[in-house]
Amino acid sequence: MNLTGKIAIVTGAGQGIGKAIGLRLANAGAAVAILDLNLSSAEEVAKEIEKIGQRALPIQADVSQSSEVNAAVDDVLSEFGRVDILVNNAGIAGRTLPLTDLEESDWNAVLGVNLTGVFLCCKAVIGTMIEQDYGRIVNVASIAGKEGNPTMIPYSVSKAGVICLTKALAKEVTDYNIRVNAVSPAVIETPIMDGMAQTTIDYMVSKIPLGRIGKPEEVAAVVNFLASDEVSFVTGQCYDVSGGRATY
Repeated sequence: MNLTGKIAIVTGAGQGIGKAIGLRLANAGAAVAILDLNLSSAEEVAKEIEKIGQRALPIQADVSQSSEVNAAVDDVLSEFGRVDILVNNAGIAGRTLPLTDLEESDWNAVLGVNLTGVFLCCKAVIGTMIEQDYGRIVNVASIAGKEGNPTMIPYSVSKAGVICLTKALAKEVTDYNIRVNAVSPAVIETPIMDGMAQTTIDYMVSKIPLGRIGKPEEVAAVVNFLASDEVSFVTGQCYDVSGGRATY
């Protein structure tokens, strides 16, 4: 799963799963663009990557805004000359409330980042990947997108959309040596949990046969495979990183 010479973009890479993915890809040999809404967090991760001897580019961007996404990709192309790998990790949980208590703004905020953001980032890189006849796109979905978590309707729907977007796009680009896959983590120990109700966390953990919360590094290991040349005959798939929660 060596990535020497590859150029990767990881969104939401200033913390949590995104940070673990950025470090994992860098350790595998890739230069990594760290996209995050929080520039200082992106800069800290970039420094960690540079310490292990790889190039890194911190970029502040809101993935729900096409102008910022396009500008970020232009910056990466200007710095590195190409984009080989895109990992769409940026996401928010939103408020954990029943449908009766949700506002339209809750729906729009979560869908904007989690689903529209994936669409915009894929659209921004797919042209250059087609031109260079090579690309690896990995979208971070969620078990919630397969099973639906109560009090997390916008989040669950957004992640279901990410899985379907993955499958549809994969079929569009098979002629260009581009592979598009997704990972579906169960609950992972990251800062995104800070805004969740404890009852929601307890519900999710209770569904995991391994009986524990996952680690960001465990998700990053699967992403490393899906971002590599070893994934040559795998596309349009969704790999669970769920401790056995889902088996389909």
